Amino acid sequence: MQATTYLAGDLGGTKTLLAIYSDQNGKLKREYVQRYVSAEWTSLDSMLKHFLQSRPDANSTPQTSCFAVAGPVRDRAVELTNLGWSINQESLKKSAGLEEVELVNDFAVLIYGLPHFSDSQQITLQKGSRLASDGTRYQQGPVAILGAGTGLGMARGLPTSTGWIALPSEGGHREFAPRCNDEWALVQWLKRDLSLERISVERVVSGTGLGHVMNWMLQQSDNAMHPLLEKAKAWRYNTPDHPEYHDLPASTCQYAKAGDQLANAAMTLWLSAYGAAAGDLALQELCSGGLWIGGGTAEKNQDGLKSMDFLNAMHQKGRFQPFLEGLTVRAVIDPEAGLFSAACRARELAESSGTLA
Repeated sequence: MQATTYLAGDLGGTKTLLAIYSDQNGKLKREYVQRYVSAEWTSLDSMLKHFLQSRPDANSTPQTSCFAVAGPVRDRAVELTNLGWSINQESLKKSAGLEEVELVNDFAVLIYGLPHFSDSQQITLQKGSRLASDGTRYQQGPVAILGAGTGLGMARGLPTSTGWIALPSEGGHREFAPRCNDEWALVQWLKRDLSLERISVERVVSGTGLGHVMNWMLQQSDNAMHPLLEKAKAWRYNTPDHPEYHDLPASTCQYAKAGDQLANAAMTLWLSAYGAAAGDLALQELCSGGLWIGGGTAEKNQDGLKSMDFLNAMHQKGRFQPFLEGLTVRAVIDPEAGLFSAACRARELAESSGTLA
């Protein structure tokens, strides 16, 4: 008897991962995966057809699927503007011969993976006091996740008797509220440098935001001889595909680890702003089930997320400080967490016979 299998996908503007998972005694096991360069394909339909035709014969044909997509899903469809793709659940279901297909925002999909992440996929930043009685699983209740990458993703999750409801958010575009003189000066500088009337949270709290923080510090007159000054210009005025582009956020992390004073100051400001944003989200959602930190920078900044620069800023919310100090906080460090989470959702759809919670 062949094991039940599920089709999962994680679609981005640069790369797309497609995989088949099986259920092994209640745990998902990845059986087959393919990585595609998204721009080399004209549609997800053609990519998916190639994937299903090339899979090993030993795999049974999956009937339920979930695709994490880099964009907002509306009316069971999504437009991937960077690729010129228009994806519709119903048409995809027919072309791929699947019984059930669901499109989920690529950050919100992580909600479905949170209850199933192993110790190798996440780390604990703060144990808190709201663990379940067995000391291993978080207390049932709303959960929330935010993650700094190119931008700042946010999502909420609500537990129900039939599974999780994932609620996407655009909270990263809220107004950034400076908490100190340095943050106020940074905001005023960013408005001028980016020609903007307002600064959103993700302009500071993101991988890109770390670059902005470092670039601002480098512009001070006493830093004219810093080795990253010229590299900051290459980052600020070139796109990633330009031959002269330099990854300033990555260099800032590297210089900070090497003991560079200015880079350390940039990391401290950035981590503090990140922690404050995490605390704001936790209060907004009252996520007694736990708070997670995800995004592309989490795995690379584990020590920073465990630091008091991050945690103190998260805690400092006045009368609600005890709530935040008692919250279980974890960081997702698996770079393929989105693909795994899509598989978790596909299994959930199969278990509910394709009906949504």
